Amino acid sequence: MIGQKVKEILLENEEYFLVSADNVATLQDTNSLEHAFLVLTNIGYSRIPVVDRKEKLVGSVSLSMVVEVMIDTESINPDKLSEVLVSDVMDKDVKSLKQPFEIEKILNLLVDANFVPVVDDDGVFKGIVTRKEILKSVNHLAHEIESRYALQTK
Repeated sequence: MIGQKVKEILLENEEYFLVSADNVATLQDTNSLEHAFLVLTNIGYSRIPVVDRKEKLVGSVSLSMVVEVMIDTESINPDKLSEVLVSDVMDKDVKSLKQPFEIEKILNLLVDANFVPVVDDDGVFKGIVTRKEILKSVNHLAHEIESRYALQTK
């Protein structure tokens, strides 16, 4: 369990945790893998969220998932990408968050991921919390805690 004072300092920058959906590259589940390949390679991320037509989070897709479709044991066939949909290969078991944020849950989820999607109560994609933003708060904590509190060994 995270101590209350540590939690307070970590959450001082909470307003910056959410990268709004307007600023996050996403794919629709009905996009072809050809489109996914173009988006993933152009933005330089290895994984991005997938939404449906109603903007609900339905999964995530990675560059390696896309590449796997076009490679077999003897050749590379990029033409296959136009025949397969994002929904056919995406990871549907995506952990997400809701606001207000629980810092302990964020930290646990970011151990294994570079970002965690944020949704509203209806599952509509609102954005992401990135490992980078949380590490900024951890850095803030490391620089602030001893200036605010007298820490001593128990």
